[in-house]
Amino acid sequence: MAWAPEKVAGSAAARTEGEAEPDAHLVPPAVRAESGAALRDAPGLTALETLRLLESGPRGLTEAQAEERLLRYGENTLPERRPAGRPWRFVHSLRDPFTTVLLCLALVSAIVASWGTACVIAVLVVVSAVLRTSGEYRAERSTAALRELIATTATVQRRAPSGGAAREIPVDQLVPGDVIRLGPGDLVPADLRLLRASGLTVRQAALTGESAPVAKYPVDAREGSAAGTYDGPGLFERPELCFQGSSVASGSATAVALATGAETLFGGAYGRPGGRGAGPGAPGSHRVSGPRKAPRRPRESAFDRSVNGISWTLIRFMLLTPPLVLMANAALRGRGLETLPFAVAVAVGLTPEMLPVIVTTALARGAALLARGGEVIVKRLPALHDLGAIDVLCTDKTGTLTQDRPVLDRSLAPDGRPAPEPLHWAAVNSLWTLQLAELPTPDALDEAILEAAEDDFDELLAYEGVAALPFDPVRRTSCAVIRTDAATVGGAGPRLGVHTLVVKGAPEDVLERCARAREDGRDTDLDDAARARLARLVADRTADGLRLLAVAVAERPARPGHAYTPADERGLTLVGFVGLRDALAPTAAAACAGLARRGVAVKVLTGDHPGTVTHVCRELGLDTGPGAVLTADRIDGLTDGELARLASRTTAFARCTPEHKARIVGALRAGDGTARTAAGRKAVDRTGADHAAADRTGAGAPPRTVGFLGDGVNDLPALHACDVGIAPRDAVHVTREAADVVLASKDLNAIDGAIVAGRRSTANIATYLRITLSSNLGNVIAMLGAGLLLPFLPMLPAQVLVQNLCFDAVQLAFAFDRPGPAALRRPAVLRPADLLRYITGFGLLNAAADLATFGVLVLAVHGSGHPGGQDAFHAGWFTENLLTQALVMYLLRAGRHSAEGRAPGPIRGAVCALAVIGLLLPPSPLGPLLGMSALPPLYYGLLAAVLVLYGAGLAWAKRRYDGRVAAPRP
Repeated sequence: MAWAPEKVAGSAAARTEGEAEPDAHLVPPAVRAESGAALRDAPGLTALETLRLLESGPRGLTEAQAEERLLRYGENTLPERRPAGRPWRFVHSLRDPFTTVLLCLALVSAIVASWGTACVIAVLVVVSAVLRTSGEYRAERSTAALRELIATTATVQRRAPSGGAAREIPVDQLVPGDVIRLGPGDLVPADLRLLRASGLTVRQAALTGESAPVAKYPVDAREGSAAGTYDGPGLFERPELCFQGSSVASGSATAVALATGAETLFGGAYGRPGGRGAGPGAPGSHRVSGPRKAPRRPRESAFDRSVNGISWTLIRFMLLTPPLVLMANAALRGRGLETLPFAVAVAVGLTPEMLPVIVTTALARGAALLARGGEVIVKRLPALHDLGAIDVLCTDKTGTLTQDRPVLDRSLAPDGRPAPEPLHWAAVNSLWTLQLAELPTPDALDEAILEAAEDDFDELLAYEGVAALPFDPVRRTSCAVIRTDAATVGGAGPRLGVHTLVVKGAPEDVLERCARAREDGRDTDLDDAARARLARLVADRTADGLRLLAVAVAERPARPGHAYTPADERGLTLVGFVGLRDALAPTAAAACAGLARRGVAVKVLTGDHPGTVTHVCRELGLDTGPGAVLTADRIDGLTDGELARLASRTTAFARCTPEHKARIVGALRAGDGTARTAAGRKAVDRTGADHAAADRTGAGAPPRTVGFLGDGVNDLPALHACDVGIAPRDAVHVTREAADVVLASKDLNAIDGAIVAGRRSTANIATYLRITLSSNLGNVIAMLGAGLLLPFLPMLPAQVLVQNLCFDAVQLAFAFDRPGPAALRRPAVLRPADLLRYITGFGLLNAAADLATFGVLVLAVHGSGHPGGQDAFHAGWFTENLLTQALVMYLLRAGRHSAEGRAPGPIRGAVCALAVIGLLLPPSPLGPLLGMSALPPLYYGLLAAVLVLYGAGLAWAKRRYDGRVAAPRP
């Protein structure tokens, strides 16, 4: 509903400000019925109007009112995501196209009475679905342990007949209209409007990404209707509003609850889809009704693209094969529908039936190993593949690349030269402000200054503190008053009866109170030129990423019994500036270098100043050349195509809102092909003729795989827009729910380990696909050729089924393989086009070996007059197929043997098992049951020669393929 604040303004005019309790009849009935919806207008109201709107007062609600509102609005909890049950997960795991094709093949096999094939396919599909369901269910239970409320209790005032009193209540019992008290360290339990505040600063990093605390204070003056919205873009900058998800850094306050539970911006962000226009404060997003699931990203992930592309490539082959077999046999051999079981068997032979099992087993094993280490929880198994495919990692700066605390960078004289005196006086101010102002918790900036001056701590204690005026977010300064008999002030000797005021604060506010500046021990008056020079110095250092605090002193006659006030902060002498920066995370630089070696570009998306971002990137070893930092105002003027081209060459993005982050991630996912990571091709300069070249090279380039690491509500749109969302364990509730991967800490090294695990799993899946499909394609080509040349079927359907079962069973070893270092150096992506080229080349080589074996069989069986006939031929081809497939497994696996000179245990054991089955099954008692008989010794000798030549050909082709893949791209 739309409700005009003027109605409350008019009613307010009829009352005096001294009236404590509102009259219910002054609030419109529609507003009383829909007060939650009207809260969007609260920022445009005075404190008294807000209390009347909420039917509350300075002493809070009565218990009866609170109970009634609790029933009306519900508990103050976030909408919990209902975890999917196992049946739903099982059904969902069957929804990929390849599994659908396998089930169709099973149905066709059952129709033609090939029950063995149908049962085997059905079992493999069910096993894959069960493995995936159980793995994701375990991940869900692991992340469930991380869920917790934002706060546990809150201090509220409730009216009673005997008077009001403040007391602690569970945070889920808060209702709109409750009057809440805040103190240092408290988490803001709801969306609040300040009534009173003293030195209040609030950390909003979880909501806005800004690392520095924000000053908050009551504002009663009406600031125009444009500001009076609950969903405007500058909402978080309003000084009188505090939001759920933030925390109190310093000071205290009394506030009234505007919204609770799902009605808060924090809770409302839980159910919004990502993308442009979404994010905290998006229009129309404040209403949330009922529990909802965390929204999933609307576009395909890298895993979806890979699996779908490969699946549809195989589907075309499988749908084309049976008709070709039927038509060829009918045309050349006059065979009819009796060849249908053989045609289905050939289609099944082309199908990598173990693909769902291998994929699920490899991903589940990698996720289990990460969870066992306690560092990473993979909530969605395909996300592990996406981690391995990442070539761009976007991250916020605060808390990830930097710590949540500042450190001193430099101490500067007014002329900009390094000088120790500003740090000395800043430390004096910090020490005695903390000592005398009795702040509940020390300010982070004061702690950083005292830590930097730790060596001079004894000298600081030589002063005697007299009084202190703590930091005030309105005047933006703090003041300490000291007296000393041992130290000198400004070069003069000890002077009894004199107090020294030491003022520290925002440069513009301190300079406004200064009349002189001290340089080289001399005090000079500040004229307009000097003030302009100081303003340029502040601007230059701020642009370089420093957070400057100005430090000034003044002497005043001692005034026993008279308190100092802010009015005494005048006529000061500027002694200089102290500059602070966010402390880098201890492992950030090494982690960024490691990610670069793995072909992953790290990009920083933050709301901070461009200078701050530039300095952080420089210290981390990231690219800080021209154009390395892009600001949000430039992004707003770019089309999606222009942003995609520019984003790929940009290292950091500053002043970003949640919507900017989501748009940047989307642009990076689209990719332009003009720039890749440090391990890939070089960027193309967007100037002159190269601009057109960049446009051409970007056309049709494959999309990039983008990961995003975020921990705040402001990161939700980007988490929904990326391929794989990552959140630390201490991220806000809704961010953890939306993420695919949860980290034990904000450590990029943990992401590096997760990327390695993802690449291992993807490399094993790719190895299985390459080996299986190339072997299967070669066998199918040979079978089709032999079937047209022979007067009988080259292999019986039962023999094809047994061969596939043996090959499928041993290939489960690929899920437990350990690929070589080369597979971990670059992003691992399953690209259908690359796979098709690989299996075509090696498949034709395999078909040549099979046809050579066909000639060997003609010579050894028919030429020698062996009595076995068809059974011997079937046995010979069965043995050759299993032996060549064992050889392919050994020589074409993911390359570790080339580095170590041996294959790992699982592959070696699988190869030996397959060779033994191929040699011993035909002459065993099971051979006649499958239509096979013993082979003459001549056959084994000739087969050995074929295998040697085939192995040499495989080794040569593998070396050429590896060399082409390892060669740098132009």
